[in-house]
Amino acid sequence: MNGLVIIIPVSLILGGVGLAAFIWTVRSNEYDDEQGNAARILLDD
Repeated sequence: MNGLVIIIPVSLILGGVGLAAFIWTVRSNEYDDEQGNAARILLDD
């Protein structure tokens, strides 16, 4: 039972850090690749 007192808050903090990092990358346009999408049409696989 004492272990849960430590593990649950740590997991919530790590989850919050991961969520904050994901939101930061989305807001800084890390996932936008307009040039790659345009060039991908021209490539012949």
